Amino acid sequence: MSDETQDALREQVRDRYARAALTVLETGSGCCAPGEALEIDERFGAGLYGEDTEGLPAEAVAASLGCGNPLAVADLAPGERVLDLGSGGGIDVLLSARRVGPTGRAFGLDMTDEMLALARANAAKAGATNVEFLKGQIEAIPLPADSIDVVISNCVINLSIDKPAVLAEMFRVLAPGGRIGISDVVAEDHLTPGQRAERGSYVGCIAGALSQSEYLDGLAAAGFADASVTFTHEAEPSLHGAIVRATKPSTAPAADRC
Repeated sequence: MSDETQDALREQVRDRYARAALTVLETGSGCCAPGEALEIDERFGAGLYGEDTEGLPAEAVAASLGCGNPLAVADLAPGERVLDLGSGGGIDVLLSARRVGPTGRAFGLDMTDEMLALARANAAKAGATNVEFLKGQIEAIPLPADSIDVVISNCVINLSIDKPAVLAEMFRVLAPGGRIGISDVVAEDHLTPGQRAERGSYVGCIAGALSQSEYLDGLAAAGFADASVTFTHEAEPSLHGAIVRATKPSTAPAADRC
């Protein structure tokens, strides 16, 4: 993929989510311009959270465009430090903040100014004091190594133009023994990149989806252990909402020790 193509795709993603954030800020609705929005039905959006959104600002719920509920698999504990990649309107950060409590901290990372403004407004409405929203790209996380206990993400990694960099960055910022709990769109192994593109656009979370084997291989290459990719529901034919889990080993393999 050329640099020009990468830049164009990143700008398309940024523009699509900027539009979504502005619409929520202006109207409280999660709908976007015709042809730009994901279809908000049982496959995507706040409906996948069940009753977990009770008490959250309506704007945070309206801005949810994910394909799952990463909090359902992250198993957060009080005092933990959690990072949400592509935090959007902040729904997963606010839910995480509840679970980690006042001794923990929830970070959100997003590259879109409009989404960051929405997320910070939602945090203020929710009275959340243990949250922080950072501007940046998920391929270059602006946090130090070994500083996070849990990385979550909701239907964002498929949008990255450099997925190996994202996986490597997740591994870097996680403390030894840390874990990931991610919701994403994942293709069945037989589906070629061209066939994925036929089923949906890049900004629609379909064309850029990894296959199940590609995900597992990428996690292993980044250094993760105990990786799994579990399909939960169909997003498009042979593409599924999925739960991705893995851990950063607590110690280096014996061969790597001094």
